[in-house]
Amino acid sequence: MRSRKATVAFVHPSEEAFARLLDYYKIRWEYEPRTFVLQTDENGNPKESFTPDFYLPDYDLYIELTVRRANINRRKRRKIAMLRALYPNIQIRLMSARDFERLMLKYGLERPKVGNDSGR
Repeated sequence: MRSRKATVAFVHPSEEAFARLLDYYKIRWEYEPRTFVLQTDENGNPKESFTPDFYLPDYDLYIELTVRRANINRRKRRKIAMLRALYPNIQIRLMSARDFERLMLKYGLERPKVGNDSGR
């Protein structure tokens, strides 16, 4: 399996670090492959949507990484709750900043610098 690092423009350094970990363990992944519509306007046009960071096809699982900023975490949790209500067959997990840091330390990987998050 080849690394996708060269072909993907990650939004946040933590996403690139997570992709490196997945590559190391030869876990197939896709970056932001699908956007889920959460709300539409009166004409059926998307009003609010959510694009999880990763999809792991062998596990049929979406992963959303988050950072320590409370306002972004609340927004992501709300969107994930909406996604679960609208798409009950979709499996998604939110990985907190603390979980991510522990994972990086456990596998001896460099912790990415925490900066701004896109808040998607």
